[in-house]
Amino acid sequence: MALTAVDKALLQRCLKHDPGSWNDFIDRFLGLIYHVIHYTAHLRSVSLSPEDVEDIAAEILSQIVANDYQILRQFRGQSSLATYLTVVCRRLCLHELTKRQRAAVSTSANVDREERPKVQAGLENLEEVERLLRKLPSREREVVRLFYLEGRTYEEISNELHIPVNSIGPVLSRAKKRLRRAESSAPASPRPGNGKAES
Repeated sequence: MALTAVDKALLQRCLKHDPGSWNDFIDRFLGLIYHVIHYTAHLRSVSLSPEDVEDIAAEILSQIVANDYQILRQFRGQSSLATYLTVVCRRLCLHELTKRQRAAVSTSANVDREERPKVQAGLENLEEVERLLRKLPSREREVVRLFYLEGRTYEEISNELHIPVNSIGPVLSRAKKRLRRAESSAPASPRPGNGKAES
């Protein structure tokens, strides 16, 4: 999905610090951020209170603003802004959830390590996501895209792709294994010009 004219204009206004632009950004994307937080927590089997959700949303927004909107400046316009923000918000939310889990339950340390596959490092930008998704068969690719990038429920995916609800979990499991293998076999050195620090 391409970048819309509305989102392009909003992005430019934010980067130029136009009055009211950040409020407009929040009005447009706060619902998406909440959606990503809820579904990311669901994927990790983490129960969040409304206060937890608010705290994580505030942290995500502060990260988007940080360093003069660095995250927004890194957006290359090769997808919709919503898709890019979904990937970014999911990464930031995973980081927050991992910190909370480690602090709350010390015995979960081994589980945390297992639940953070190498592929997560590649989810920092949309280009990596798309590169990895292209390695999946078409049906798995669509299920992964809808579940992880768009935050769809199993029922919504079932209705859209016309597949049984009880088959979606196994499809996601197979896809995760394929992506882990793909990432582990990829070159370890960063791409030229990437230069991003690890978060």
